[in-house]
Amino acid sequence: MSQKECVIHIFETLQGVATLGQLYALVDTSIWKTKTPYASIRRIVQTNKEFFKIKPGLWGLSHQKDMIIKNLHITTNTTENPHFTHAYYQGIITELGALRGFQTFIPAQDKNKLFINKPLKDIATLDTIHTFTYLELVNKAKTIDSIWFNERKMPHAFYEVEHSTDFKNSLNKFFELQDFRSKFYIVADKKRKAQFLSIMENSIYKPIKNFVNFADYESIVKQYENESMKYEMGI
Repeated sequence: MSQKECVIHIFETLQGVATLGQLYALVDTSIWKTKTPYASIRRIVQTNKEFFKIKPGLWGLSHQKDMIIKNLHITTNTTENPHFTHAYYQGIITELGALRGFQTFIPAQDKNKLFINKPLKDIATLDTIHTFTYLELVNKAKTIDSIWFNERKMPHAFYEVEHSTDFKNSLNKFFELQDFRSKFYIVADKKRKAQFLSIMENSIYKPIKNFVNFADYESIVKQYENESMKYEMGI
């Protein structure tokens, strides 16, 4: 079986859709005569007509393209499905947290949304949020898209995915949680960074301006892929 055939085989076991992180974990590269198997996997999916790009870090089998687009409720034009996009990056962020050794939580209202072909509730490591402070603030926190908790059951990082809204609802949540020594991230398309920076100039957000960070989709996916490689290499 050639390297490309090995990759195609894994795609077929995953209903024709896979993240690069999944490919790094599942493709048997032990017989490949290369010192850089993960680079080879990337090259195979990026340069062969048998594969097509769905999102950053997410690929599909070309001969199943119509079925994949239908099953994932996405389009191939500029009008994207915001629900798919939101759940996809929510899942990537949550898996990234688990790879880094954190406990992860997603809101109850999102648990049945699909991350590729499985519900988000199967991605998060926590069923319920840790009661890390007063109930009023915990109730605010448990609506945030993805939370990473450390071994002391305290929030290490809060993530809000902002695909189409104006950031303010997410920033208002962060404002309420500003007294915690946690990291706060808005995750969105890099084209929206200027809009984010403009909103952060509003005087109401001055108390949180210096510790709310913007992360674009591509950078989040890159971090996820890098952590997946480290995990598979035992680093």
